[in-house]
Amino acid sequence: MQEAIEKITFHTPVCPVYQNVVAKPVRDKDEIKENLIAQLTGAVRWTQSVQAMIANGASKFTEAGPGKVLQGLVQKIDKTVEVAGVN
Repeated sequence: MQEAIEKITFHTPVCPVYQNVVAKPVRDKDEIKENLIAQLTGAVRWTQSVQAMIANGASKFTEAGPGKVLQGLVQKIDKTVEVAGVN
């Protein structure tokens, strides 16, 4: 998987990318790539990632795809935020 990621050309994002391996917003394309590789074997810092997004002003979370698992996890972290899902 690492080889496949290394072959991909990454571009600077238009908005910060929150990556579970660092639980903070990342804007540098090279750091995003490195973190994605590290995330393959690193711990998922889901709670810290959601808390960082909320601390940075996020109040609405949208889960893409079927189910509501992530919506439920976000609500357990902070009941005041709005959650929704789209398929």
